[in-house]
Amino acid sequence: MSVLIDWPNWPGPRRLLWSHLVSDHSYEELHGFARLLGVPPRAFDRDHYDVPETIYDRAVLLGAEQVSSRELVSRLRAAGLRSPKWRPLAGSPSAE
Repeated sequence: MSVLIDWPNWPGPRRLLWSHLVSDHSYEELHGFARLLGVPPRAFDRDHYDVPETIYDRAVLLGAEQVSSRELVSRLRAAGLRSPKWRPLAGSPSAE
């Protein structure tokens, strides 16, 4: 499995800290893992899911690899799955 998650350190809604959930293999793998976690499709943002700290431990238990934010972005780029803001939402779960 190549689903990655960074430490929840991004402030977000509901006074929670948030993580990024990505795959360095495919969007299909990422969307499947997000469904398994119960993360709604609206949490998908171009190339990652924003997930609250309340889901972090479960994601790791289910096999997500804990990495730094820097490593997460590096591996996403190396896999060719990094989607810049100016690019269309090709990997969007609603487009599948």
